[in-house]
Amino acid sequence: MAETLVLLVDDYRDSLEVWEWYLRSQGYRVLTAGSGSDAVRMAISARPHVIVLDLELPGVTGCEAARQIRGTPGLRDIPLIAATGFSHESQLAEARAAGFDRILIKPCDPADLVAEIERALAAPRHSDLQLREGS
Repeated sequence: MAETLVLLVDDYRDSLEVWEWYLRSQGYRVLTAGSGSDAVRMAISARPHVIVLDLELPGVTGCEAARQIRGTPGLRDIPLIAATGFSHESQLAEARAAGFDRILIKPCDPADLVAEIERALAAPRHSDLQLREGS
């Protein structure tokens, strides 16, 4: 786990700080971003092992950032987890169509985030993988 680099993306600073602190306490290396455009730039430069993206971000949304990440060679197989307060089926379907592997509904316990990260890292990821919603 100490080798695992997680990119956390959320414009709500309090959530970002809590999750960052918790993941670091669990042995993860963590980078944070507050926007979708920063997430794409950081994904390209840092090549994290997993990316956790809020869907509602300023400027470039989480779904658009996911599409850009999935469209970038070398990033296509990075597991993407949507962490969102959205729970309407059409919004979740849009997230799946954008390329998210898992969906985590907020608010949630930080331990649930770790469980989703571990599930995403354990699952084989291929560009044509059938997307599925989190547990």
